[in-house]
Amino acid sequence: MSLYSKQLLSFSAFLIISLSAFSQGIKGVVKDDAGNPLPYASVYIRNLGDGVPTNLDGKYEIKLKKGIYDVLFQYLGYKSRIETVIVQDDWVEFNVQLEPQVYTLSQVEVKAGAEDPALTIMRKSIAKAKYHRLQLQKYSMMVYLKGTGQLTDAPFFLRKSLEKDGLNLNEAYTSESVSKITFTQPDKVEEKVISIRTNGDNQATSPAPYIQTSFYQDQINEIISPLSRAAFNYYRFKYEGSFFDQNVMVNKIKVTPRSRGERVFEGYIYIIEDLWAIHSLDLKTSLLGFQIRATQQYAPVAQNVWMPLTHTYTFGGKFFGFEGEFQYLASTRDYQVTLNPDLVQAPEIIDETLEAIPEKNTAQSTGLSVVEKLSSESPKTRKEYRKLMNEYEKEMLKEQKNPEVVTERYYEIDSMAKKRDLSYWDSIRPVPLTVKEIQGYQRDDSLATVEAAKLSDVDSIAEKARRKYKPLDFLNGASYSFGKGVSIGFRQNWTKISFNTVEGWKAGLGLFYRKYQEEKLADSVSVLRKSFNIEPEFRYGFSSKRAYGTVDFRWSRTLPISGTSWGIQGGRYIYQFNGGEPINEQVNALYSILFRQNYMKLYEQRFGRVYWAHRVDYDFTYRINFTLADRRELFNNSDYSLYGKPERTYTPNRPENIEASPTAFEDHSIAKVNFNIEWKPGIRYGIRNGRKYPISDRVPLIKFNYDRAFPNLLQSNSSADFNHVELGIEHDFRFGVSGKLDFNVMAGTFFNSNQVYFPDFQHFGGNRTIFSNFGPASNYRFMDYYKYSTAGSYVSGIFHYQFRKFLLTQLPMLRFSGLRENLFLNYLKTENSPHYVEVGYSLDNLFRIFRLELGAGFENGTYLRGGVRFGVATFISIN
Repeated sequence: MSLYSKQLLSFSAFLIISLSAFSQGIKGVVKDDAGNPLPYASVYIRNLGDGVPTNLDGKYEIKLKKGIYDVLFQYLGYKSRIETVIVQDDWVEFNVQLEPQVYTLSQVEVKAGAEDPALTIMRKSIAKAKYHRLQLQKYSMMVYLKGTGQLTDAPFFLRKSLEKDGLNLNEAYTSESVSKITFTQPDKVEEKVISIRTNGDNQATSPAPYIQTSFYQDQINEIISPLSRAAFNYYRFKYEGSFFDQNVMVNKIKVTPRSRGERVFEGYIYIIEDLWAIHSLDLKTSLLGFQIRATQQYAPVAQNVWMPLTHTYTFGGKFFGFEGEFQYLASTRDYQVTLNPDLVQAPEIIDETLEAIPEKNTAQSTGLSVVEKLSSESPKTRKEYRKLMNEYEKEMLKEQKNPEVVTERYYEIDSMAKKRDLSYWDSIRPVPLTVKEIQGYQRDDSLATVEAAKLSDVDSIAEKARRKYKPLDFLNGASYSFGKGVSIGFRQNWTKISFNTVEGWKAGLGLFYRKYQEEKLADSVSVLRKSFNIEPEFRYGFSSKRAYGTVDFRWSRTLPISGTSWGIQGGRYIYQFNGGEPINEQVNALYSILFRQNYMKLYEQRFGRVYWAHRVDYDFTYRINFTLADRRELFNNSDYSLYGKPERTYTPNRPENIEASPTAFEDHSIAKVNFNIEWKPGIRYGIRNGRKYPISDRVPLIKFNYDRAFPNLLQSNSSADFNHVELGIEHDFRFGVSGKLDFNVMAGTFFNSNQVYFPDFQHFGGNRTIFSNFGPASNYRFMDYYKYSTAGSYVSGIFHYQFRKFLLTQLPMLRFSGLRENLFLNYLKTENSPHYVEVGYSLDNLFRIFRLELGAGFENGTYLRGGVRFGVATFISIN
């Protein structure tokens, strides 16, 4: 057992013993001057440096040993109140009424026509934000987190089924946890969950995401912080007075977005004068139409160091007829802090826009290190100090052992965490439960007892037995385990039932065999994963009366960062000419049956392939494969459709193309090598419980592809013979709050193209249906599937820009709903094609999950076609 674990267990034991050793303390209710309870007010024991929040009813209780205590009662918008309380052998009931805070404007000179004092206050606070983020080298704390939610409305036709599942309207569902969290610069979080209690199934409650949200960062979950370097681009600030609290002067600043909507805050932030640190805050925002409110109350935990004592986060909103309210309360206590020795000196900040710069500050110090300059007591301008802090942070990150690792998270659950009894929770809980929360626990404890009584020992053993076959498993998909990592099963085969004009009605079946094992490596954290897979697949066309089958034998070895995969695949199967499968077979079947439009074009291939893929690390992967194949042209065998008008007929299975001659579709053979590289330059990494993972959302994907067909390897007069090379890049750039540019650009050429058959042409992602593809920059919207396919040179670009505020989203109501407006521009040019351009406009996040696109395609500037496309919201990523 590690020293850390021993210390933690000792601390837990000491805590439990200590709490049971005395049963006295202070309890009561905190109210306003009208007698209304103040929820989540802060009750802080100053001579212990510890405290608790009140609950939703304003009630609090804190166990204390005998003694005399200075108790500070705080609530945003009210005067703080300090009381001396003597605790003896019993509970002291101490009810408190807080008076509304009186703000004075006399502390800061306010003149008509002069600049609002809030601007100077915020400029200095923003300049010092990084200082406050880095001033603690390390700290730990005990955290109590309580999440309470209730479903307030649901579609009437679902209410009975929800009640059968135990989910009732307007009833509280609560989870609680107690954890010890340790933070170390630059971004390492270690969390040990001491105890968990919940009346839901999910017991992996972690307070870390809530506690580690720092308003000194530029963004909080992609929401611009009022202390961001770019804050003045997004907010207006107004000074609303000041007051004294705990011997410091606090400024109340109203935060108003320049443009209301998602991903910006609105409310109040309270800033400590001279220290320019957060005293408290009350801010709200919205995300996808859900209203979010965050409040934090801070207290001093060391000299010039203020940290949050209580956090509350409230969520509420509607989604497809469901409406709910959810609230998280985090109470932090027992701070143990280690100051950053380089940042002990709290600088005096000068706002150079209004204040005179001392003569000694005009000359730059030479020959001093960044740390020495920061330690200097001389006043510094905002710009000078920001520059020094940026240089200091860069130097600090360079000194890290693994500079590419930008975040570390370690999460552990104590073996007793889920076994604590009610007496433990009553002793440890800093916030009394409300009546609703108590009723919720009683309800779910009763249900759990009933369910446990229903389950006999025989039933319990049967539940753990391996899965038995069920009648529809071959369609729904299923896996059957045989122990020692061996399993067989069915793929999900519903989607393999469809219709096309080549096969008519067709059915398919996918199966798998898998042998899997894991080996722990020397570091006892990393794992080597080995697997062997056999994946056969079959299909049969009832009109073509032809069966197809293929089988893939694949071996894999996967390490935390690198991995290899190799295998052999072969058989006789049927494929779309475009291997990217631009049209889904169910969509094609729908269009064929209802509208007599057959967009899918197919060919047959009898083949064998060997392949190798190596992920060197997450930023570089290469693949190579060699294929021998005989290919055969296919023809329509079915004319079935519900569309009965005679003027529309099915098109031949041979695609229309502006440059392919009839010989491009002849039966032929091919021996081809394909080499592919994917590179993500500048990728960063995180560590989760000792395992490394990539953070690649802000790096480009550069792709290189090379194909070579060798005619001399085959004894055939109709053999492919060509070279094909392609280079592409996919990336996205974010601008401000919600502006985002996605693009996908590629260019390539064929050389030595003595014989290129149509399956090997370069095909592009066309679309002739009303359904838009996944991804904002994946495919063209209105282009024919094969019209511009080429065996020459080409360049392709797909561009998609998302606005935060454009036309309809000028209205705050629509921005608050999560609606986004986009423009897209797509371009294609090949050696033999005209210039093809698509332009369009789309509404994204409609009802939070849909996308509606309007646009048109043009050939050499002449209108070709246009229309409407429906798709899934671009923020939803589906692989």
